[in-house]
Amino acid sequence: MARPPGLVQPLSQLDWLQRPVCTHLPEVPLPDRTTTARRPQSPYRTALAALSGTSIEWYDFYAFATAAAIVFNDVFFPADMPTALKTISSFATFAVGFLLRPLGGIVFGHIGDRVGRKKTLVITLMMMGIASVAIGLLPTYEQVGALSPILLIVLRLIQGIAIGGEWGGAVLIAVENAPKGKATFFGSFAQLGSSVGALLSTGMFSLMSLFGDAAFDSWGWRVPFLASAVLVVIGLVIRTKLEDSPVMEDIHAEQKKEGEGQGASRLPVAEVLRNDWKTVLVGVFSLATATGGYYVVTSYLLSYGTDDQHLSESMLLNGLTLAAFLELIVTPFLSLLGDKVGAHKVVVCGLAGVVLLSIPQFMVVGTGNVVLIYLAMLAMRLVMSALYGPMAAILADGFAPQVRYTGISLAYQICNLVFAGFAPVTAVWLSSLAGGAYWPPAVALMVISLIGIWCTLRLRTYRARLTPATPEATTARVGASA
Repeated sequence: MARPPGLVQPLSQLDWLQRPVCTHLPEVPLPDRTTTARRPQSPYRTALAALSGTSIEWYDFYAFATAAAIVFNDVFFPADMPTALKTISSFATFAVGFLLRPLGGIVFGHIGDRVGRKKTLVITLMMMGIASVAIGLLPTYEQVGALSPILLIVLRLIQGIAIGGEWGGAVLIAVENAPKGKATFFGSFAQLGSSVGALLSTGMFSLMSLFGDAAFDSWGWRVPFLASAVLVVIGLVIRTKLEDSPVMEDIHAEQKKEGEGQGASRLPVAEVLRNDWKTVLVGVFSLATATGGYYVVTSYLLSYGTDDQHLSESMLLNGLTLAAFLELIVTPFLSLLGDKVGAHKVVVCGLAGVVLLSIPQFMVVGTGNVVLIYLAMLAMRLVMSALYGPMAAILADGFAPQVRYTGISLAYQICNLVFAGFAPVTAVWLSSLAGGAYWPPAVALMVISLIGIWCTLRLRTYRARLTPATPEATTARVGASA
């Protein structure tokens, strides 16, 4: 739900914990969408377009994360380098992709807020696909020496820019086309791309591992990256037939009617940083577990299980594939629950579940018991699934329509830069300080989840102050449940 224009209530004398993180609500008169000549496009069609694109983007992204955990350390770095250093270096190439994600959010957020959501989604999809195919064609360290990891880092940076602009547009194209009171549900389709991407990625790597370690290390790991070319073509066909968001069309109509600068913001990033920086900051910490925590229980778990506990790569990959499938199934239902009982309540319960399961998740890995390991993976993914769809709608409701793309992209991508990109490296480092023990990364995951609960409640307090009173105000909101 976006903010109703011109409805800023004065601050009451409340406790400091109850104060909203932001009080700026810019005046943006939007026309009643019922007067638009164009017949509204199906919310399911736009949700499918969001799902298809984010699935491909996240497939490429998770393919890199999986390869960094199990094969890049041997392919792109010297054979005589110490194992721990190779692992950290491999995860570092994964981390650099997050460095430019905020830049991608700013650049494509500007385009999305000024020009339209659809155009940005086509560009980001092409960038991601081209970079991924190129990774599958890279020479190894043995073939070209240091040039190999340098090329890998360059392509990873391109991936980072692309994914930085993808999430915000995919979320908004689904949320802004959602029927009233269904924004959390339809917003979850963009988030489902993460589940589909993870499922396809881990599934492909599991399939390639069946050919044996020698085949996997020589050519098998390349196949998942090369296969993204086919997926990108499918995604482009779907997205090029998509129409832009009705909210975006309303902004452009108002811009033409009133003159330049009255609809779309001239410089969305400046407006967000000037007026809504507190919303961005709280959003960053609200998303920390959904982003950084995810890589702790996937990429780091893979590394911990194979390097420290000497478990089978295939067994762990199969477990993560099952977990991704579970996430794909339950996320829409948890998002529907968010529309009924309140998105913030679902997120808080999910974060509380992560706190309870953080230590057991890694404890059972040490037992080597496949059943217990799989059960722990499934339980952790179940509670983390409560974070994805609801948070998309909550964040979208925190910014005015003309800066919404930029605002949610900044919050999400800064969070990824700070927490997600360096999560596996940090987890390995914390574990090494304790002699390879799992508990330091597990405790860190618990801490960021507790902070996330507090910040999510702060976002809820802010949203509770927004009360639509006119049809124009209603069209500016995205319809998420309070």
